Amino acid sequence: MQGVILENINNPEELRKLPVSDLPELAHELRNYIVDTLATHPGHLASSLGTVELSIALHYVFNTPDDKVIWDVGHQAYAHKILTGRRDQFHTIRTYGGISGFPRRDESPYDAFGTGHSSTSVSAALGMATASKLKGDTSRQHIAVIGDGAMTGGEAFEALNNAGVSKANILVILNDNGISIDKAVGGLSRYLVKITSSQKYNRLKERVWRKTGGDEKPAKGRNFISKSLAALKSSLLSSSNLFESLGFRYFGPVDGHDVQQLVEVLSSLRKLNGPKLLHIVTKKGKGMREAERNPITYHAPGKYDAETGIQLHNDNAHQPLKYQDVFGRTIIELAEKNDRIVGITPAMPTGCSLNMMMERMPNRAFDVGIAEQHAVTFAAGLAAQGMVPFCNIYSSFMQRAYDQVIHDVALQKLNVVMCLDRAGLVGDDGPTHHGAFDIAFFRPIPNLTICAPMDEHELRDMMYTAQLENQGPFVIRYPRGLSVHPDWRNVMHNLEIGKGRCISEGEKVAVLTIGHIGNEAAKAVEQLRNEGRRVGHYDMRFVKPLDSGLLDEIAKKYSLVLTVEDGCIKGGFGSAVLEYYEERRTEYGERRIKVKMLGIPDCFVTHGPVPQLQSDCGIDAGSIKRTIIDLWNE
Repeated sequence: MQGVILENINNPEELRKLPVSDLPELAHELRNYIVDTLATHPGHLASSLGTVELSIALHYVFNTPDDKVIWDVGHQAYAHKILTGRRDQFHTIRTYGGISGFPRRDESPYDAFGTGHSSTSVSAALGMATASKLKGDTSRQHIAVIGDGAMTGGEAFEALNNAGVSKANILVILNDNGISIDKAVGGLSRYLVKITSSQKYNRLKERVWRKTGGDEKPAKGRNFISKSLAALKSSLLSSSNLFESLGFRYFGPVDGHDVQQLVEVLSSLRKLNGPKLLHIVTKKGKGMREAERNPITYHAPGKYDAETGIQLHNDNAHQPLKYQDVFGRTIIELAEKNDRIVGITPAMPTGCSLNMMMERMPNRAFDVGIAEQHAVTFAAGLAAQGMVPFCNIYSSFMQRAYDQVIHDVALQKLNVVMCLDRAGLVGDDGPTHHGAFDIAFFRPIPNLTICAPMDEHELRDMMYTAQLENQGPFVIRYPRGLSVHPDWRNVMHNLEIGKGRCISEGEKVAVLTIGHIGNEAAKAVEQLRNEGRRVGHYDMRFVKPLDSGLLDEIAKKYSLVLTVEDGCIKGGFGSAVLEYYEERRTEYGERRIKVKMLGIPDCFVTHGPVPQLQSDCGIDAGSIKRTIIDLWNE
């Protein structure tokens, strides 16, 4: 339900007409609106609850959209979306045809930069500030809000290093909530705790503030005291302030839930030129008891009771496990028998279920923070010393570590097992998270073995095979969501590398599939066989190396081949099959093989339910069936 103040705020201009005294009540109404809406329209809850006051203060102080605010990671920006003309559309967030769960430049002029992945905001803000300077515009403000662990990403450090000496008019707001999606890890996290918990500083701060009458002083006096205390902090800490060492003027820590103080601080910072960093401390899940208690679960909790906050669960007793949980249980099973196995993830232990291994084998499972490049080379270092690292990275996040896969893993033929969770279409998170490109970008790299399971039994077999001696670099891709069989725990077998399998033989048309999408093809093939069309179906299992023997056998029996994949068509699995047949065209004599490819088309796919997106791409069972009929009738 919308509050009295919120229902009259349709844009930041109307927000700026409010007296500052109304802002705490607006924050209360806005937080309740997010909680009530997301209870039945699931999204990223806890992160956006933590940035309500900051969102209000930013749009109250700065002249958005002329001043540029970049949210990093973008799932913190729900309050921002509501305040910038999308309140009445907010219930459509992350639904098919609705607004995105992340900032998108094509959705609103207030979304200055698209931020579905992390650690990009400082680089983008610096680029915008530099552009403004080159165009002679010295009044425009450029603000990068970086939180939820995004500061641990390597790109953020690179940008800070550059921005600090640039003299650009840029404000970095570090939203420090001590957590990303899982609990924050690493030296930076410890450093921020040190800043915010220095007892010596905090005692001195309270004493100075009280004796100087800070609360009663006029604004200028309070600002002077605050700046003096901030300067004193660095000398009290055992090491110099990291951000000041990089060339930023550091301010904070500031209570990120005191909206009136935020307005005052931001108003002061707006008048200062050059690179500045404001450190605010917030609580992820602020204002909702269950989310504050368990911010990891309530990062994206699904549906819940808006009054109590208790999650609403479906009865999943007889459903198959999620693929990620099959991975999480299987790596423990393998590691119990092979003491060389370790697990690695860049800040997604819960998302990929490596948290299971972290609980059982804490010395052999590593969360390295939002640092995909480091995760891959860290894995390579382990493999160089005889360990077998399973490096679990979401498919779309693996794009950030491409150079490391080539130079540090593949070139050196190291036995790193790269498990690509969320391969294919992921649903409501949309184009920044769809795992569309991994087959295409990995396929040209020498020395890689690339495979994809059609079900969880094949996933377990592939994991078992990958950890055997001298297998070299190994890529296993699998989707988000449920697997196939309730009886997930099969006896694992060593698969012959590069060998597929025949599911059903037929005539005229052969359907070749890779990975879980093969189950959609299987439905289509079964329906057609029941209608009298004996269509062949082959689960190829491996993209690289391809099963050349099986492809040659198919060429002898069929004249029409349909490939189906849940990756991009260009450069993907179908392209590999087409290349193979084209290279051997002369060997087949007069017999010509026609190849039709189905997959993700040459576009960025929107967000929405996976079945709907599969239908849009023509790779659901119904679309596959219609394509087969068209080929059959030829």
